[in-house]
Amino acid sequence: MSTLVEEILKAAPPASDQKMTAKDFQSDQDVRWCPGCGDYSILAQTQRVMPDVGIPRHQMVFISGIGCSSRFPYYMNTYGFHGIHGRATAIASGLKMARPDLSVWVVTGDGDGLSIGGNHMIHILRRNLDINILLFNNQIYGLTKGQYSPTSEKGKITKSTPYGSLDYPFNPAALALGSSATFVARTLDRDPKHMQYTIKRAAEHKGTSFVEIYQNCNVFNDGAFFQFTEKDTKDDSVVFLEHGKPLVFGKEKDKGIRLNGFSPEVVSLKDGKWSVNDLLVHNEKDTTLSFILADMTYKPGIPRPVGIFLAIDRPVYEEEMARQIAFAKEKRGEGDMVKLLNSGDTWVVQ
Repeated sequence: MSTLVEEILKAAPPASDQKMTAKDFQSDQDVRWCPGCGDYSILAQTQRVMPDVGIPRHQMVFISGIGCSSRFPYYMNTYGFHGIHGRATAIASGLKMARPDLSVWVVTGDGDGLSIGGNHMIHILRRNLDINILLFNNQIYGLTKGQYSPTSEKGKITKSTPYGSLDYPFNPAALALGSSATFVARTLDRDPKHMQYTIKRAAEHKGTSFVEIYQNCNVFNDGAFFQFTEKDTKDDSVVFLEHGKPLVFGKEKDKGIRLNGFSPEVVSLKDGKWSVNDLLVHNEKDTTLSFILADMTYKPGIPRPVGIFLAIDRPVYEEEMARQIAFAKEKRGEGDMVKLLNSGDTWVVQ
């Protein structure tokens, strides 16, 4: 089948032996986000990580929907597609099934991906195509000037909720886990090293990776995550998840998380009652534990978990589909479209 896309891809330059740099992934387009927007950091860290992913630019595709985050494909010097509201995951699914050799990335926001695109989001996660999803969460609709979003906190006063939102917010990590995602992570726009590590891990994962990124909208929701990103409060408000390591946090690393039954609780490591050996040890292969950790997100008095909640293996959809098609061809032959259309009952309309 000869298509315009195939012709473009055939004409793409071959991979070079020369090591690529972040600059190679910067397009010639002026970056047009509000000064100070957290999107700049996410773009920069993604461009820094891409050379280490080791995939040529002409085999990468960034797909977006609608929103501030959805400008992303313009700024990546790769192939890209700016889709319609909430449908980036559907477009990406079709592309991955047609071209499983491509590295496909979806860039979306809490409105685009969890509101109008929420149904598509849960189904791409359960199907487990080998696609990477970066969800920018700023807890607001930024592009349309400040309405509350699916992740805005209850009581949020905005132009669309002047007396406060009545909705309980989505927990994106818990939503992804509940959709049977195989890789779920959370990172911060103001922690470049952690974001780079998380994006690289997502790229290496075979299956759908879901990365929630706390992103500051300094115009319509400034400071929404400052408790978790700023130097004075971050250490006591965030617990970083590291595989095989106990959950320790605090400026002096003197606090920890232990399980009381299935309920996490904060304990002090200073008075001698509890030690590091009593703490919960993270295991990113433990599905049950991942749900417990995700549920900590909105718990009062509990630090916000940041890191990789879950990373497990499961067959990917496009490979299962290819095997099924091969089996059908082996059993029934290649098939004939004209013969199919003329089979069974037919009639002529005059």
